Amino acid sequence: MRRGRKRGSRPASSKATGFSDQIEGRNPVMEALRASGRVRQLLLDDHARTDPKLQELLKTAARRGLEPRRVSRKELDELTEGRPHNGVVALADGLPSHSLPRFLDGVLDTVDQPLFLLLDEVQYDQNLGAILRTADAAGVTAVIVPRRRGAALSPVVQRIAMGAAEYVPVIHCAILEAMSLLRKAGFTLVGADEGSPLSHSQIDLRGAVGLVMGGEDKGLTQPVRERCHHLVSIPMVGHVPSLNVSVSTGVLLFERMRQLG
Repeated sequence: MRRGRKRGSRPASSKATGFSDQIEGRNPVMEALRASGRVRQLLLDDHARTDPKLQELLKTAARRGLEPRRVSRKELDELTEGRPHNGVVALADGLPSHSLPRFLDGVLDTVDQPLFLLLDEVQYDQNLGAILRTADAAGVTAVIVPRRRGAALSPVVQRIAMGAAEYVPVIHCAILEAMSLLRKAGFTLVGADEGSPLSHSQIDLRGAVGLVMGGEDKGLTQPVRERCHHLVSIPMVGHVPSLNVSVSTGVLLFERMRQLG
């Protein structure tokens, strides 16, 4: 899979503000307000125009008991280190963390055809953010990222995800450990590998599935490849031999949706 640009953005808000997380931009902040009570402070550009979207955000904040603090654009720019914020930044508690064995037990009791998305060394913030947004749209049960060599849920990831990080659980677990747990639970593990002669549409993606995507630089690592039940590729007719990992993920997720009808 081809790479995106690695920003290496990690939440610095805990040092700068005393909060675990920093959410930047109107849409991600809105979804955080809607989804949970983790937002603790709302910072608003003191020259922001009150359009319908901002009015809705302020009403939602009020229902959460939050009064926005008006600050200068310069202060927001410094807090976000120049990243886009649309005049709105929220300081918040961190997203919930999950233990995969415990989470899996709950899923097996409640979800008919669970789908886990395993990201083997996907390290670029933009890719993880785009994948989370697509995962939410495609009904993914949870996304698994490795504790090491995986992108963190940085402000950039949450902004690119447009609020999807609030709804798709992200579980930090070693990929091989996660694959072992899913195998024991009866999941079919399907890896995306551009060298496979088997097309993604030739595999039954229904039922309990773990979809495994490789990193930007080298795709699936060999140990991960060997532990998949199936390896599939996406047929292409152009000159560039691979797709961005977030695009490939979307193709495979929506093939599953098509099969589920």
